[in-house]
Amino acid sequence: MTMLTCISPIDGSVFAEREALTIGDARATVDRSRDAQSGWAGRPLQERIDLVMAGVGAVGAMNDEIVPELARMMGRPVRYGGEFGGFNERASHMAEIAQTSLAPIKVGEDATFKRYIKRVPHGVVFVVAPWNYPYMTAINTVAPALIAGNTVILKHATQTLLVGERLAQAFHKAGVPEDVFQNVFLDHAITSALIAENAFDFINFTGSVGGGAEMERAAAGTFTGVGTELGGKDPGYVMEDANLDAAVETLIDGAMFNSGQCCCGIERIYVHESLFDDFLSKAIEIVNGYRLGNPLAPETTLGPMANKRFADEVRAQISEAVAAGASAHIPTFAEDDGGTYLTPQILTDVTHDMRVMRDESFGPVVGIMPVSGDDEAIALMNDSEFGLTASLWTRDVDRAEQVGDRIETGTVFLNRADYLDPSLCWTGCKNTGRGGGLSVIGYHNLTRPKSFHLKKVTS
Repeated sequence: MTMLTCISPIDGSVFAEREALTIGDARATVDRSRDAQSGWAGRPLQERIDLVMAGVGAVGAMNDEIVPELARMMGRPVRYGGEFGGFNERASHMAEIAQTSLAPIKVGEDATFKRYIKRVPHGVVFVVAPWNYPYMTAINTVAPALIAGNTVILKHATQTLLVGERLAQAFHKAGVPEDVFQNVFLDHAITSALIAENAFDFINFTGSVGGGAEMERAAAGTFTGVGTELGGKDPGYVMEDANLDAAVETLIDGAMFNSGQCCCGIERIYVHESLFDDFLSKAIEIVNGYRLGNPLAPETTLGPMANKRFADEVRAQISEAVAAGASAHIPTFAEDDGGTYLTPQILTDVTHDMRVMRDESFGPVVGIMPVSGDDEAIALMNDSEFGLTASLWTRDVDRAEQVGDRIETGTVFLNRADYLDPSLCWTGCKNTGRGGGLSVIGYHNLTRPKSFHLKKVTS
């Protein structure tokens, strides 16, 4: 028997435990999902849309319980109210575009032939969701997969062990059949075994580069589609004509919100040398104003990191950088306990020889470097194994588009950061992974094309 245990970052106590499925029970779960799929896909599209959105509404009705539960599981302060706003926005958009996104592509019809391409569901979609934004990242795939006619099996991160249960409870209460959307508790070995057995028709994984590599290795030879969103080291670039106050406020928030544990959080900032000193002083003032503490307290603006090992990695990157010549600008907060509660940090005099500027930090630390102009900034932004988003700051949209064309990334932001627009494809390049979620492209990835070439009998 394997037990999955969620340790609360607030005080190190066991918050929740669940028993992982055996291989036999896991296979039975997949069988039920597969048996239910054709009946679900046979329902009218609008009926599937309505049931999914009813499930979304049922999650919203739980929000008063969900917010403190999230704080206990992964440390986000309750003052920020949870994730339902983004959760609802993403699901609602995918519901709104479903009819047109899934409509057959008409190629042509005349007296002799009728030709078109349909979008048909893969079948059983396996969603492996992360802990940092556990509701929003899950719904990115769950909602469009169900709407498109797939059945869904959801495996959530152990750090947010109860999220999948919440989602399944809400969707079942709303009328989505239990076998159509199932939450499972699986250990890594059983997960890999199921994938290797070709149990699923499509896999969506959000997590670490190492985890994504394990998914691809397990799926090797099965021809199962695997969509991944993996690591990031997202840069911000502040040009000489930028709105400085807006740039500082947005980029530092993008670096520190959720204790830096954001998929598209800002981890590197490049500032034109003419603005560097002013940017730095404003950034230091903002970070010194944070309140580190218990996420259940309403005055807390920065909670603990989700796990001590995550905080230890950030501390190691900071210590190595300082030892190599970097300057740390934030004095240690009194609440920093050497464990999950970690002082947010701003580093200057950093170089790309330091891990803090190369490796994913996924914590409340950011390195800031002065640059002479676009060419230097672009070279530095592209000097990364990752490519999720980049945030550009200038009043010149044409210039931003030209710089954006030269950046190796999935999304280019101008004068904003750390936001997922569901009408745009959420995607990355390099070691950030492959595939794309949300938008019409999200539907294309959760279905397969099926061509119809129909010759009419004319005599």
